[in-house]
Amino acid sequence: MAKLTNMKPVPQYHPLLVSLHWLIALLIITTLSVGFLCLAQWRTEDPRTIGLLRWHVGGGVLILALMAVRFVVRLRTPRPSNEKPGPRLLWRAAALSHYGFYALVFLIAGTGYTSAVLAGLPATLFGRSEWHLPPSFERYPTFAAHAILATVLANLIVVHVLAAFYHQLVRKDDLFSRMHWRRQGANRP
Repeated sequence: MAKLTNMKPVPQYHPLLVSLHWLIALLIITTLSVGFLCLAQWRTEDPRTIGLLRWHVGGGVLILALMAVRFVVRLRTPRPSNEKPGPRLLWRAAALSHYGFYALVFLIAGTGYTSAVLAGLPATLFGRSEWHLPPSFERYPTFAAHAILATVLANLIVVHVLAAFYHQLVRKDDLFSRMHWRRQGANRP
């Protein structure tokens, strides 16, 4: 672990970390949209629900796996310094919110998995079972936790995006340059 603390700060994140960030962001937004806009509105008797649940569950498993990889890559690669001008409290809040993303994603996956098992979904969605969906997922306490955590995550994403634009457009601290694939200084006059 000592090796990790001796890493020199770099001007931008590792390209694999950047790729994982944007891929996971796209998957999370899509999966949240499917959950809030489709699954929450459809009845379990609707034949489209099983197909969307397959996608939602598969997407959740993929997000969980990619987040685990991203966490390891984040720990193992140098990253830009957080020592920037401005209130230190804001930078500490930013670091805390990023770890909050990890915690929320892992908790959402856990409550989603538990809800799926309680409802018998693995056999229905991925097996050859003829068992059908329960009349409602709301009878499972873990489902309520899943929905609440997903709402918190959606709100945290909005705050995250607003904060990024605040840094880029108001503070003009070039925050976006840290989270892209182009090398720092490349193609610049």
